[in-house]
Amino acid sequence: MLPDIPTIPSSWKRIGIVGIPPVAMIQNFRERGMEIIDLDEPQGLVTLDETASLIPRVYCAVLRTVVLNALRQHGLLDGVVVDTGPGECDGAIYVADILSQLHIPVQTVANLDSTRLGSSISESDLPLLEKRSRITRSVLSPEGAALPAGAASPCHATAGFWGVPPHDFSLLSLFPDTTHIFGWARCMENKTPADHALERVINPSIPMVFFAQFFCAKTALARKLAGEHPKALMVDCDVRSGGSVRAKIEAFLELSGAGGAGTYPKS
Repeated sequence: MLPDIPTIPSSWKRIGIVGIPPVAMIQNFRERGMEIIDLDEPQGLVTLDETASLIPRVYCAVLRTVVLNALRQHGLLDGVVVDTGPGECDGAIYVADILSQLHIPVQTVANLDSTRLGSSISESDLPLLEKRSRITRSVLSPEGAALPAGAASPCHATAGFWGVPPHDFSLLSLFPDTTHIFGWARCMENKTPADHALERVINPSIPMVFFAQFFCAKTALARKLAGEHPKALMVDCDVRSGGSVRAKIEAFLELSGAGGAGTYPKS
């Protein structure tokens, strides 16, 4: 184990994670046979109002989901590991404090991993929703996200999605299968969440949607990159994407020639 990776108590068997802990830490959890729960992911019916007494509404849906999941897992977790490194916003530090208030043992760690594990999922022809699901599930494993048999990667891109995975997964169903993933979600697949150079990579030859959660610090970078891109749409939304947001994305993809869900580039 690397010297900058904190030691997790041997008594911890069922552990929650927030963000992306270092690969060496996830590998250690696997070797110890620990059960890992991703607290970033919505689990069952999500009613974020339950967290109002603990975390301000101006925090993004992801961090509020973390607190909600911790509440629902109360007494079932031996501890929580929170990535508070430069790949995460400052809100992660304060969420770690909130979890401590719930009498949950918390260990913080800074993920500074720099070895990119590849972007085969981000550049594949899988439906965008499946791309996102596979990348998100991969945080529970020290290996990279697996590409299923028959999937093409890299595929010829007709659109791009930049940003973090949205809380409302259905938003991704609007995009063609030939959409490449960029931004922090691609860093997530590579297991290098603090790779700011990779996060800034864009493709100016395809129409791209730049997405950020309401109240997320990454909105500043999203707006900057969208302003530099010749075919860009900037979108920000929170828990649910309203009809106007969805209509805006659908119109943008159609008018830019990218096509809609399930479509492929015309030969």
